[in-house]
Amino acid sequence: MIPHTAMTGRGHDPSGRERGETRGGRQTDLDAPTMFNLRTFQRHRIVLETASPLWSRLRGMEDYESPEWHPAFEEYCETIYELEEDDLDVIQARIADRLEVSRPSVSEMVKRMEAEGLIDIGEKITLTAQGMHLAETVVRRHRLAERFLTDVLNLSWAQAHQEAGKWEHIISPTVEKAMMDLLDEPTTCPHGNPIPGSDYETPDLVTLNTIEVGENLTIRRITEELEFTEGMLDFLEESSIVPGSKGRLSAKSPDGTSTVIIDGTPVVVGGFASARILVSAPT
Repeated sequence: MIPHTAMTGRGHDPSGRERGETRGGRQTDLDAPTMFNLRTFQRHRIVLETASPLWSRLRGMEDYESPEWHPAFEEYCETIYELEEDDLDVIQARIADRLEVSRPSVSEMVKRMEAEGLIDIGEKITLTAQGMHLAETVVRRHRLAERFLTDVLNLSWAQAHQEAGKWEHIISPTVEKAMMDLLDEPTTCPHGNPIPGSDYETPDLVTLNTIEVGENLTIRRITEELEFTEGMLDFLEESSIVPGSKGRLSAKSPDGTSTVIIDGTPVVVGGFASARILVSAPT
C-alpha cells in the first residue's frame, strides 16, 4: 500500500504519537496528513510519472484513492471499543495509558473525533453509530488477521498481535472475505475474543479468580487488557493457558494468585491476570 506521504506530505500525527509509531509499539509507514480527516482527500489521486522506477512496479495503481479515515482515528475507535468490551469506563486517562500517549494529546484527539461524529463525550466517552461501525471494522480485521497469522503462518500469539496491528489498517473488504472463507468463518481471535460480525454466541463465563479450589475449568478468553501487558501473551501461550485448555484450580493465595493444573503441570497465574482470564466451569 502506498504510504500517505505520497498523498499529503509529512505532517503531525493527530494521535499524539511520534510519526511512524502505533499503539503497543507497533510500527507503520503511514504518515499522518496535514489535515486530520482523510475524507478531505478521498477524491485526491496520485499522479505517477511514467518514467519513474515506481511506475513499472505499480502500473495500474495510478487511480489509487486514500482510505476514508487515517489510522489514528481507527486506533482510537478500536481502543474505545476494546475498553468497553472489557467493561471499563472509557475515560481519557485510560485511552492515554492504552495507547501510550500524553493526556493532552488524547484530549485534543477526542475533540476532533467528537467534531467528526465518531464519539460522544459525557461522564465517559462512547462511540456513535459511525464510530462503532469504524471500530468494529478495525477490530474484526485485527482479530481475523491474528487468526490467519497463527493458524496459517504459525506465528506466536505475541508476534501475531503485533503484526495484526499493521494489517488491520490495510486489509480490504475483498481480502477480508477471502480470509474468512479460508479460515472457515472463525468466530474468535486466537485469544478467544469475539470477531465482530461473526456468529459468535456469548457463553456464561467467569474470571479465573472466582473459581473455587478443586473446581475443574476450561479457559475461554484472554481479555484485551492482558494482550497489552508486556510478556503476558508469551507466558500464557507457553503455559497452555489458551482457549479450550482444560484444567483444575489447585490453589489460591490472598493476593489473588491462582495455581492451575493444565495437562498435569501446575501454572501459577498472578492476581492481575487471574482477574482478567475468562473461564467456564461445569455446572
